[in-house]
Amino acid sequence: MRVLWLIPLFLLGCSFIGGGREERAVATRGAVCGMPEIQGVSIGDVPGNGACGIEKAVAVNAVSGVSLSRPAQMDCHTARTLNAWVKYAAIPEVGETGGGLATLEVAAHYACRTRNNRPGARLSEHAKGKAIDISAFRLADGSEISVLDHWGGGARGRILKRLHGSACGPFGTVLGPESDRHHQDHFHFDTAEHGYGPYCR
Repeated sequence: MRVLWLIPLFLLGCSFIGGGREERAVATRGAVCGMPEIQGVSIGDVPGNGACGIEKAVAVNAVSGVSLSRPAQMDCHTARTLNAWVKYAAIPEVGETGGGLATLEVAAHYACRTRNNRPGARLSEHAKGKAIDISAFRLADGSEISVLDHWGGGARGRILKRLHGSACGPFGTVLGPESDRHHQDHFHFDTAEHGYGPYCR
């Protein structure tokens, strides 16, 4: 009689085990860089002229539940850095404003070019898959916190200041509207190692 009671418990346990395995499979589907929180596609090596290109590149669609407005090509180190910053800084900084952070508006990602597209300038970190430019932070209610429109004033401007500051350290370079005229409408984040700590303006 006791055995009869154990049979359904055993079967129930099996269903939990199977379900857990299925949930893990769903969580890792679309994951890149060994992290379920980073969703995208592995695209292999991206060739480029000269020193341009990315080894073992990924096209990232979302990090920590926040979507990117378009797939952004980068290396895994940059993808992991972006994910950590979004999870531990951007989402908390935006908080419940507009229902919370939903999307990063990607202004630029991989491109074989020099810094600020200037002839003869040094190669940009964009050309190595180590950079992403973000022009705005779209919220769940459809509104935006825009670098161009909100920097320097009001509650959303203060959020932008904190977002800019929180990126300094996780990223090697952080540039915004106060750095130069080329960054009036976006934040530039890259994972360059300068040897003297992060460069943030």
